[in-house]
Amino acid sequence: MRKLIFAMNVTLDGYIAAPGDDLGWSGGDGPSTELFQWWSDRVGATGLALYGRKLWEAMSPHWPTADQQPGATPAEIEYARRWRDMPKVVFSSTVDKVDWNTRLVTGDAVAEIARLRAGDGGPMDIGGATLAAAAMRAGLIDEYVLVTVPVIVGGGTPFFTALDSWVNLDLIETRTFPGGVLLTRYETRR
Repeated sequence: MRKLIFAMNVTLDGYIAAPGDDLGWSGGDGPSTELFQWWSDRVGATGLALYGRKLWEAMSPHWPTADQQPGATPAEIEYARRWRDMPKVVFSSTVDKVDWNTRLVTGDAVAEIARLRAGDGGPMDIGGATLAAAAMRAGLIDEYVLVTVPVIVGGGTPFFTALDSWVNLDLIETRTFPGGVLLTRYETRR
């Protein structure tokens, strides 16, 4: 069985995007070099990435060719190559075409995630609030990774969704990054 991990940057008050899908809170200059490398290493270790439509539309215009852009740093080149090579599944009823080692699923997302999770292979990352919320409600997420940025935005898209029952977690890692960014990893207690 594969492990399903929900990992995102999040504000101190629990949002992955401010109102209007604003991500400006995550830092105009981007993450620190250390945090960017941490995210790049995660991409390199991911067996399969599951994307909702909005996250796919945010990532796919930039990363496929980011390594070919003038002034691309060695870290950006590495991340772009890892991202392009990583197998991906996009869940959407409105996207009609995907590229870069990606397949499209238009049907029942929860059933497909459960099927993929039951199979063999490396860990799966899930991203995107709506897709992760469906997997969360179905009890499919094995690990939660919050990269908390010290900012309060007061509203927007929450990291966690409303649930019918509690999910008990065990803390398995904490780490600090420059700028007061705090990583916390929790494993679902089963």
